[in-house]
Amino acid sequence: MVKLTVNGKARQYDGDPDMPLLWYLRDDLRLTGTRFGCGAGLCGACTVHVNGQAVRSCQTKMSTLETKTVLTIDALGGANGQLHPVQRAWVTHNVPQCGYCQSGQIMSAAALLKSTPTPTDADIDRAMAGNICRCGTYQRIRAAIHTAAKERA
Repeated sequence: MVKLTVNGKARQYDGDPDMPLLWYLRDDLRLTGTRFGCGAGLCGACTVHVNGQAVRSCQTKMSTLETKTVLTIDALGGANGQLHPVQRAWVTHNVPQCGYCQSGQIMSAAALLKSTPTPTDADIDRAMAGNICRCGTYQRIRAAIHTAAKERA
């Protein structure tokens, strides 16, 4: 049995220890904000935070999550539908087109700003390099991250 916290709620998982966190979130908990992209940890669509670090949930085995805290896009903002600064910046800069990669992009950007409150373009490019956007909105993503950093400052 794996005991963990997901979006502030204590949880227990009794299934296959090799099952990816992504499937636990989507299929068992019905938290569908986290997306399945490539299944190989290469695209970033499934990014969530584990103990505050951005990780690929498609490659994170449930057995590795004992006593850990998982945060998904579903709970990134505050109570009452309040948006996180990164989410607000995404809206301001009209970042999403198809929107498929956006939850992973936003979770990676939020982790970046937690560790690097005022990132340079190079910091952003490095942190976001593993997140693929099929629509190519990378310039808007970078601008939104700078806006969110200013709001947080």
